Amino acid sequence: MSWFTVEQLEPDTFAISEYRHWEETHCYLLLGKESAIFIDTGLGVADISQPVRSITRLPIQVVTTHAHFDHIGGHGYFDHIAIHRLEAPWLDGHFPLSRQMVLENNLLKQPCDFPPEFDPDQFQIYQGRPTRLLADGDWVDCGGRRLQVLHTPGHSPGHICLYEPERAALYTGDLAYLGKLDCFYPSTDPASFATSIRRVAQLPVKTLYPGHHQLAVSPALLQDIAQAFDSLEAAGPLVQGRGIQDFGSFSIHL
Repeated sequence: MSWFTVEQLEPDTFAISEYRHWEETHCYLLLGKESAIFIDTGLGVADISQPVRSITRLPIQVVTTHAHFDHIGGHGYFDHIAIHRLEAPWLDGHFPLSRQMVLENNLLKQPCDFPPEFDPDQFQIYQGRPTRLLADGDWVDCGGRRLQVLHTPGHSPGHICLYEPERAALYTGDLAYLGKLDCFYPSTDPASFATSIRRVAQLPVKTLYPGHHQLAVSPALLQDIAQAFDSLEAAGPLVQGRGIQDFGSFSIHL
């Protein structure tokens, strides 16, 4: 059984997912006329370049929604890496968590039938120098398709979402998905998270592409999360330490 699940979402858009791990990560491959954009690269427990190369031989531009380990695991298989400037140091020698913490608290947190080539003792968090630094309002172009960079901090300082206005499609990273939204640990900021989700909730979005768990998600989730933050803010300051707040199909961990 393959570690990766490949799903064709449109004729030129694919999701490459890791459903066998509890994180259920999604990476997205967008084909253009001149190159392909690959949004995030997953956990790094198997060679994600193999399913990518089974789909296209175009040059690959990796665009990183944020530099958490489960979104940068396969970066080493690609030459061109873009990331928001605030998180470039996290790739370039200053990742904020130790390898042991990542293994114990995340990667090996739950039992998992990992691919046979994966050896936890040899696992390393990707570190390398990005080839492009992104800022809010930048565009990523692959020829015939353009994504706008939206700086959406909160889950992490340099978190970005990517918006394709011609298709009204939003790639949300860890800002919006069905599951537990995390803004409780030191590098997160609940107030910034709320501001970011309110910003993207105002966009005309027909298709939402989340970073984790269920792939088919209604764009109405953006308004639902924004309203949830409104209710939390009305009940008290948006600060860490308030625990997990349940809203049915998603929760917010403060």
